[in-house]
Amino acid sequence: MTPSSKPRAVVLLSGGLDSATCLALAQQTYDCYALSFAYGQRHNSELAAASRLATTLGAKEHRIINIDLGGIGGSALTDTSIAVPEQASEGIPVTYVPARNTVFLSFALGFAEVINAQAIVIGVNAVDYSGYPDCRPEYIAAFQQLANLATKSGVEGHKLVIETPLLHLTKAQIIQQGTQVGVDYSLTVSCYQADLEGKACGKCDSCRLRKEGFLAAGLADPTRYR
Repeated sequence: MTPSSKPRAVVLLSGGLDSATCLALAQQTYDCYALSFAYGQRHNSELAAASRLATTLGAKEHRIINIDLGGIGGSALTDTSIAVPEQASEGIPVTYVPARNTVFLSFALGFAEVINAQAIVIGVNAVDYSGYPDCRPEYIAAFQQLANLATKSGVEGHKLVIETPLLHLTKAQIIQQGTQVGVDYSLTVSCYQADLEGKACGKCDSCRLRKEGFLAAGLADPTRYR
């Protein structure tokens, strides 16, 4: 087998709609190495979805890293004593996980150095982003600078790029682009409180944005609701 001529990218893959779209888009340019995290979240259904997606979309490798953000809590996604809200709210929601994207990107940065990747791809979104501060363009620009200051590859002139292909897209536009590149959204799990089978609650903020996205895109919603 001849080696691939494509550059490599680390793709953060949660198992949800946005990260699946990122992986499918990145596959067009890169050999993709998917990275997921068991971080103390409420359910593992999304990790099962990530494994399915990595295989279906043709990732070269898929790794699941164990970390314990539940050890610090502070989020409805990592602390079961905090209820997942089922109504839209103002400001930063309780589903924000403190420092999550910074932790995830730091692991992705280390992995990228090890495999000589040229890019890290993350599905942050500044349009339908639910108020999360670590999904803003300013945050990504700051981490991009950090990545090239703090790494051997960056110091030696091999600059790493943080790619955010969904940053300025609506949920409907994301779904349309993903559909065009063959993403099967029935394989994804976006719900903050999905059950063991990956069925969605249909009520949380993530479910609401997903439902609205399919409706606006004019496409059938393949989500399995309980």
